[in-house]
Amino acid sequence: MRLFYGLLIILFFTFSSISYGQQVNRDDVKSIDGIINALYDVISGPAGQRNWERFSSLYKEEATMGAISKAEDGTLRYISMTPDEYRDRNDEYFKKNGFWEEEIAREVFQFGEIATVQTSFKIKSAEDGKVSRRGVNTVQLVYDQDRWWITNITWNSERDDNKIPEQLLKDTM
Repeated sequence: MRLFYGLLIILFFTFSSISYGQQVNRDDVKSIDGIINALYDVISGPAGQRNWERFSSLYKEEATMGAISKAEDGTLRYISMTPDEYRDRNDEYFKKNGFWEEEIAREVFQFGEIATVQTSFKIKSAEDGKVSRRGVNTVQLVYDQDRWWITNITWNSERDDNKIPEQLLKDTM
């Protein structure tokens, strides 16, 4: 009987932590390329509802996100959030505005089941529109339970005093 309850507990923890409570598109998470491409794809598009279920499926349950942001007084500060908070902060904006975040170039460092991806991006409000902003995402990944997960993303926008490094302006993918 103890064996039965032990297996039941193991199954509970295994299935409760498989995918942040969402269905997973296996193509999105089977490779580093797949998850980075999905990350850009899931938030990009014309004004309208984003696929937040797909977005959530990319992240480990305890994942964090953060950005360097300019405060009203002009100082730079770090803002931290969860993927759910990101969704809540941006859902209405995406419903009313087109938003395309496209990758420029990428550098990947992988050691076994962990990876760090430096990926430069450009943002436009229309698919064929003018670039309004560029920057760099730093994405930490872990390979667990037969798939890749995002554990953290931190991003920073390009400024006159903070140019994107040359190696992230060349297509290195």
